[in-house]
Formats: sequence, structure tokens, C-alpha cells
Amino acid sequence: MAAIPQDLLDRVRDLERRVHELAGRANIRPAMNEITHGNVRIGEGGTLDVRSPGGAQVLGVGQFSTGRYGVSMAREDGTGVALEVGGNATNAAQMVRLFPRGGYPSPIVMDDAYADGYLGRPWVPIPLAPSATVTAADWTTTHAGTVWTQHAMLVAYWSIYAPSGTTAEARLVVNRGGDLTQLGDTVTTSGKETFTAQRIAPRAHGLARGDTGVLLIQARRTAGTGTAIAWCQGMWGAHTANPAEAGA
Repeated sequence: MAAIPQDLLDRVRDLERRVHELAGRANIRPAMNEITHGNVRIGEGGTLDVRSPGGAQVLGVGQFSTGRYGVSMAREDGTGVALEVGGNATNAAQMVRLFPRGGYPSPIVMDDAYADGYLGRPWVPIPLAPSATVTAADWTTTHAGTVWTQHAMLVAYWSIYAPSGTTAEARLVVNRGGDLTQLGDTVTTSGKETFTAQRIAPRAHGLARGDTGVLLIQARRTAGTGTAIAWCQGMWGAHTANPAEAGA
């Protein structure tokens, strides 16, 4: 029998050991619950879907059922979405929306769906002075309030009253650095109170986000000798309802 060099036997044994190690490692399942280095990428329309033990989605990141992409965070008790960026609605752009418990799909905080850069909800009231009487024939400012523009829309509810035998009229005006612009039509009343409700778009009031202006209700008596009264039921900054209001 031919002599086999001892170093060759050692090499064979070492090779067998390494083969056994490789075979053992191939059968070991890698840890799937920890990433210590590198990035995680979900592509090709994938979604990260985290569920509570009850089956309610707590976190969804990726593609929604409509094909849009975004982030959705919900409460584990199944009471509905709490925070959403983007979303299923094809007309929601990439809105950021906060929802009350059980209140989806009506958000309590959001940016404007159609007017980029503006707050949508909550609506913010614009404080104006209380009602004032009018007997002059010239325009008299009865209400004034400063608005720091956060919303695209202005919503105004106001009225003008004139007693029997007396005619009065009123108008809503915005003062931008001394430049007065009437918003909407002049309202006329005789022997009664006449109400008006206005939704005023950015192209009409001319206020960009962050601009400061002064809203004025002005009134005057045009006939008779009675005392007219202008009232403000409320004014708010509000979100747009459609692309047309945003000027899109």
C-alpha cells in the first residue's frame, strides 16, 4: 500500500470540517426581527402593514388600495385612523390629516386639499367689534378686525337692519396696507334685517398665507330718519371646497 503524506490527510480533514460548517450554516434561519446595519427598501408597490392582535391596522406605509402612496397610523382598538399622510382619496393630494376617535373620514386638523400652503382645519375665528348704530349718509365702519392669513378662504356671516321707513346698506371691505377692496356685493335693506353669507376666495380677498389685513363692515343710511344697525354673526378663516375656489 502506497504511503499517503500526512499533510494531505490533514488537508482532507480540514476540507471536510469546512464543508460541514457550510452545510450547517445554510440550514440556520437568519434573524428576521432585527436590522443592525443598512437600509430597508420596499419597492414595486409594496406596503408595510402592522396589525394589532385584534386585526386592526396600526401602521400602514406604502401603496394604498387606489394605487396612491402614503402613511396611515391608527389606534389599536379599531376606532379608526388617527393620522394620515396622503391616503386613498384621489382628490386629497398629499394632505396631512388628524382624525378624532371614531370620526374618520372627517378630520379635525388638516392642511388645505386644493390650496397649497394653507391651513384647512380647524377654522379660525376672526374677532370683530360688536354691532354699531348708523345714521350717517357716508360709509361708516361698524366692525373692524385684523386677520393674519392662515386659510385660503374667508367665510363671513353678517347683516344690516333698518327700521320702518328707513333704508340702509352695508358692505364688507378688506384693508390691505391702506388699499380698500370691497368683497362681494353691497347689501340693501328697508324696514327689516337682511342677512348675507359669503365665501371669499383668495383671488377676491388677495391675501396670501402670512399676510395681515383688516376686515371691515361698513354701513350707511340712504333714506329715512331711523337708526340702522350692522351686525356680525361670525367670520372665519376656512378651507377651500374645490379647485375652483383655490383658483386652480
